[in-house]
Amino acid sequence: MLLGAIADDFTGATDLCSMLVRGGMRTVQLIGVPEPELPTPDADAVVVALKSRTAPTAQAVEESLAALRWLQAAGARQFFFKYCSTFDSTDQGNIGPVADALIAALGCGFALACPAFPTNARTVYQGHLFVGGSLLNESGMEHHPLTPMTDANLVRVLSRQTEGTVGLVAFAAVDRGANAIRDAMTQLKERGRRYAIVDAITDAHLAAIGEAAANHALITGGSGVAMALPENFRRAGLLSRTTDPGVLPPIEGACAVIAGSCSRTTLAQLGYARSHLPTFELDALATPDAAALSEAALAWAADKIGHKPVVIAASAPPDKVAALQSRLGRDQAGALIENAVAKIAEGLLVRGVRKFVVAGGETSGAVVRRLGVRSMRIGTEIDPGVPWTFAEAGKTATGGSGPGLMLALKSGNFGASDFFLKAFRVLEA
Repeated sequence: MLLGAIADDFTGATDLCSMLVRGGMRTVQLIGVPEPELPTPDADAVVVALKSRTAPTAQAVEESLAALRWLQAAGARQFFFKYCSTFDSTDQGNIGPVADALIAALGCGFALACPAFPTNARTVYQGHLFVGGSLLNESGMEHHPLTPMTDANLVRVLSRQTEGTVGLVAFAAVDRGANAIRDAMTQLKERGRRYAIVDAITDAHLAAIGEAAANHALITGGSGVAMALPENFRRAGLLSRTTDPGVLPPIEGACAVIAGSCSRTTLAQLGYARSHLPTFELDALATPDAAALSEAALAWAADKIGHKPVVIAASAPPDKVAALQSRLGRDQAGALIENAVAKIAEGLLVRGVRKFVVAGGETSGAVVRRLGVRSMRIGTEIDPGVPWTFAEAGKTATGGSGPGLMLALKSGNFGASDFFLKAFRVLEA
């Protein structure tokens, strides 16, 4: 294993995996902290997917350190802490506290932080994160139900989460290439900075940042900054060129979409899907009961499975999310939706669905855990940051072992408007 990564949610993990496969690394995603006795997968990179983005901070730190210990024992040469390209966190964390703990455990004293992903319209300029042409706090992320992002200045945001100090490698240095970036980071480290927010507005900037960090023990950021890491390993003579690292076995079975993200992108994708695919929308405000919601969805789907992909959506616009949270409380509202979509996924599996597209990080976490998925091999990319994956087995409602599954875990903010249709066309190609 060359690269060992820790991701703070499941869709973010597959996003990183997809980037590494694109660069020619055979990549496996593990779900949850690996058991100590788990054999090391036959892969160049292993990404441990945690559900720690919105977990209590102490839990997020504990799980991240446990994942790091496993990756170290497995022989990883470099480590990556993956978080969302919109830097999803609160003033209490969890990005800063987890990164602090990883830096301390590795004894490296310093790490860069770069969530930029220009292909998906995430850029960082003068330390400010943009989504398209809007500052982060004007992009809709200010309404996120769990991690509302009200400040686009990442130096300020990260500074509120860490006892260390945060500097900036600004555009002027980044635009001069890897050597200038390396020098700027060295200067920040020598001045006692623990982190460097690094500007990036193009893929060329990300490639230069990755090259500059070739010898860093820890890199933190979105998947974009990982695009140069495979080539770093090739230059070091550690990675050969693989013809197609993303080949997956074929799977027969029905298709379904389960959407829980409330992002503008996912809501638009659902709007497009409604005119092309049978769609059922959960109304948690009217029926705040996970069992009743799942029963209604599965009854609706019973005579539709197998004809064309079915879409079951728990996504809702901000006003409905706010109303549900006001009625139940934020944590209880989130738990209700996660429990409902998990039950629905399990019911669809029993009814013959073997190809799932799941939208939303929290939703993906709930679904893969209910289906008993522990590892996934990464395959063909559908849209930037979202690949198909193959899971060895799922579980049935009675607890037995089920057949292999195809899973596409989509970050709420990723994908084109026709993503839910396109995903299944990619499988048929």
